[in-house]
Amino acid sequence: MALVGTYVALSKPLALAFPVLLLAWLRFGIGALAMLGWLRKPAHEAPLARHAKALLFLNALLGNFLFTVFMIYGVSLTSATTAGVVMASIPACVALMSWLFLRERVGRRTWMAVACAVLGIVLFALSKQELPALAVQAPEAKNTMNTQWLGMLLLLAASLCEAAYSVIGKRLTASLGPRRITALVNLWSFALATPAGIGLALGFDFASIAWPTWTLLLFYALAASMWSVWLWMTGLGVVPASQAGVFTVLLPVSAALVGVLALGEAMQAMQWLAFALALASVLLATLPAGRLSRAARGR
Repeated sequence: MALVGTYVALSKPLALAFPVLLLAWLRFGIGALAMLGWLRKPAHEAPLARHAKALLFLNALLGNFLFTVFMIYGVSLTSATTAGVVMASIPACVALMSWLFLRERVGRRTWMAVACAVLGIVLFALSKQELPALAVQAPEAKNTMNTQWLGMLLLLAASLCEAAYSVIGKRLTASLGPRRITALVNLWSFALATPAGIGLALGFDFASIAWPTWTLLLFYALAASMWSVWLWMTGLGVVPASQAGVFTVLLPVSAALVGVLALGEAMQAMQWLAFALALASVLLATLPAGRLSRAARGR
């Protein structure tokens, strides 16, 4: 999730260089080439059932294709730190969906961790005060406000897609290995993006793109389509989806940090407290109960 947050933030400069749907198509295409060897079915895996094929398509549509489109459009209309604020809703969405669709028991500590994560990023949102500041600017402020709100709604839609991706991915890990899930989901995503991607590519001036942007695109494609998905699906194979959802707090934290460190956005003292609350949620979700009680007693 820290890797996801990093490429979410770095997608902003890429969205300035490429049309969003062309960027998505290039991402999935590079990922497909990198994962050709992962498409082969291992000997120990059963043939894909119809239900598994449907889940793969749904995961590609929601968790890869729509998440990518909503996220890139949302970040391009707002900022990396705003993406961090809005995507703090992911842990709560994952916990709720895992309870509704997977019938997983969501324990008190997990809910406390989710609350701690959301509280931390809400505190970050209140301390940033981006939208009130825009309201007192020039006559263009109203249009800017509308653009900001549209971007935030798109980021919220991306958060819901990411939550569904985690829950569906948990189902897929019961019958498929993480590498094959990663490759098949990316291949479906490439197919979904191809009609728009080809149309945009035919009229795009690729020679105008500088080599640092191509390097960033390569990192983005491999991180988004290959590395982060494989790591996430590997983890989902052994961790309940409701508990894994709390780790998604690292997405907004890392996105905001990249916004500050790499994109020049400011961070105040209260925002450091917000990050501390978010990281405390990970400890609540992952440390065994006995270890937590010993830590509380200072042993």
